[in-house]
Amino acid sequence: MDSNKKFTISNMMLAFIAVLVVIGLVALAGFFLLTPPAEVIMGQAEATEVRVSGKVPGRIIAYRFAEGDHVKAGDTLVFLDTPEVLAKMQQAEAARSAAEAQNMKARKGARSQEIAGAYELWQKSKAGLEIARKSFERIENLYNKGVVSAQKRDEAEANYKAMAATEKAARSQYDMAIEGARSEDKAAAAALVAQAEGAVAEVESYMKERVLVSPIDGEISERFPEVGELVGTGAPVMNILDMDDMWVSFSIREDLLSSIRIGDEVKGFIPALNNKEIVMKVYYMKDMGTYAAWKATKTTGQYDSKTFEVRARPVEKVLGLRPGMSVIMERK
Repeated sequence: MDSNKKFTISNMMLAFIAVLVVIGLVALAGFFLLTPPAEVIMGQAEATEVRVSGKVPGRIIAYRFAEGDHVKAGDTLVFLDTPEVLAKMQQAEAARSAAEAQNMKARKGARSQEIAGAYELWQKSKAGLEIARKSFERIENLYNKGVVSAQKRDEAEANYKAMAATEKAARSQYDMAIEGARSEDKAAAAALVAQAEGAVAEVESYMKERVLVSPIDGEISERFPEVGELVGTGAPVMNILDMDDMWVSFSIREDLLSSIRIGDEVKGFIPALNNKEIVMKVYYMKDMGTYAAWKATKTTGQYDSKTFEVRARPVEKVLGLRPGMSVIMERK
């Protein structure tokens, strides 16, 4: 009887322990199943990209670098064939030569032959004036004596005045020949020279665009036209990545932004670099507009969640990080 009682008690203890174990397992499973998983926020590494283009149309003659090559600021990248620019340069130089000749003519004044001719005409008019003066004085004396009529005296006076005007006009022509062009004409000629020089300088600036150089240190990511193809004004020729200016861009719903502020440091890891952990500093945050994805939550009595673009820059340079690589940030 005692042995049966002890056996019954042992079975009850085992059953009790089994129940406790089952309860513990159920509680543990419920803990893991009911605990929400950590929010995974996926971002992408990006870098500043500079587009290289020219001011003038032309045909690609040759490239000096291929995609993936590293270049320095000032390195020659592309050679263009621009015959139109060469023709414009010839026209501009010809216009400058013509303007300089006109300016030289205005500054130098009349030729020596023109000056001599004007002087001879002046001397001739002076001689005629002297004769007209003497004739008028004789006629005037005879008129006062009553020998000649008033008509003769008036004719001699008119001839004398006409010769005086002719002498003044001849003297003015001689003075103009000596002085040369007027100051206004000289200023206009000098302005034409300056205008022509400006046109030459403009075309020279276009001539420099026949050779495109790199504006930054970086890596060539894309080349667009092939050798021999035509490119228009401002058409992109290649893109250059600035690998020293990289950041990570995240698209985050606003209900996940409570612990992220501009200036905060956040952690993430890079799957492509064996899950390497990096520290980033948030420096940019802006809503992505109505075109971005919204999370509808009104069915649960809440609100719509807007998406924000958040940018964070690695605190230290990450070796091997390239644009396009994924960067994962967990929000617990």
